[in-house]
Amino acid sequence: MKVQEALKVVLEVVVVVINQFVAMICKKVIFTALLVLLALMPNVSESAVLPEDRSDILYHRFDGGGVVIDGPSILIRKSIKDTVSISANYYVDNVSSASIDVVTTASAYTEERKEQSMSVEYLRDKTVLSVNYGQSTENDYDAKSAGFNFTQDFFGDLTTLSGGYSQGWDVVGKSGDESFAEEANRKQYRVGLSQVVTKNSLVGLSWETITDEGFLNNPYRSVRYRDGAGFSFQSELYPETRTSDAFSIRGMYYLPYRAAIKAEYRVFSDTWGIEAKNYELGYTHPYGEHWIFDVKLRHYEQTKANFYSDLFSRIDAQNFRARDKEMSTFSNDSVGLSVSYEYELLNSTFFDRFSINLAFDYIDFKFEDFRDIRVNGAAVGEEPFYTYDALVTRMFFSVWY
Repeated sequence: MKVQEALKVVLEVVVVVINQFVAMICKKVIFTALLVLLALMPNVSESAVLPEDRSDILYHRFDGGGVVIDGPSILIRKSIKDTVSISANYYVDNVSSASIDVVTTASAYTEERKEQSMSVEYLRDKTVLSVNYGQSTENDYDAKSAGFNFTQDFFGDLTTLSGGYSQGWDVVGKSGDESFAEEANRKQYRVGLSQVVTKNSLVGLSWETITDEGFLNNPYRSVRYRDGAGFSFQSELYPETRTSDAFSIRGMYYLPYRAAIKAEYRVFSDTWGIEAKNYELGYTHPYGEHWIFDVKLRHYEQTKANFYSDLFSRIDAQNFRARDKEMSTFSNDSVGLSVSYEYELLNSTFFDRFSINLAFDYIDFKFEDFRDIRVNGAAVGEEPFYTYDALVTRMFFSVWY
């Protein structure tokens, strides 16, 4: 009885927090629109359930633009009495960088980032509550984060409202300078709505806002400015606050032969002047009883930050300055292909089934105002625009029990 009473108290506290969270989000116009859509949509989403018990072993690799990032990841998830699910994840990034930013202003480097995270989910009737905590470390950066999420089913367990809040605490260091330690704090609010419109179609809406405060630029990056007939470098300098909003709509349609078509549209904007949008279209096709094939196409584009320039007119040309290519005007197109093989273990005592998965994404980046200054013989400010491609590979093995 004491355990049940304690759980009841915890649940009541969490519900109060959720109510406060929803009341705050309601001040946002987008959330108001979501509630209107919730009222207008037909009464048809999936019932609240906990994730299945499973373990994953993953290998990931990114190779492009002179940067190679790879490493393993292990996820273990287990339920307790059908009401609580606990998961733990260990993730490693091995980074080897000789990117254009590095080779033009510094030296190539290697480093390792390790991340550990844990989450607990609690199911009560039509509500799933979860809390999570994670931390990652590398030689010059430490990050910690914590948050909670909830999902609530309505209208015959077919419409789902979700929301969450996360906060991160980062400490930015600098190799070779032990006295350098700057803080960056991040807060994220999110809300979503999913709705089955017909027996074959599902629509989802989501919105998130992120506020950042503190040291938000990279201590190693530099901007370039005109210096006589040539150019020189000085350190980047960013504002100490940033707020961003993103809204997305997703749809899925199930075809008669167990296949599915998926589409997503997402828009993003922030107080630094960046506006972005991406479109994604995917197709899932089962083959036989064990195979599933996925293919997707994606396009992304964004505008530059207000304080970005590939070449400033002089030193200290403005209060804030950036030349990070991720802050420039650019676009990328990608195509992805994945294949999964799943097999049911009918004669196993401990395991239900397993799957083997392999996925590839090819991404082509094109920059519109970030120039490749490695090119010899080009006049300052007239170098060709930078382009590169990347291959992302993921291989993982999953087992259910």
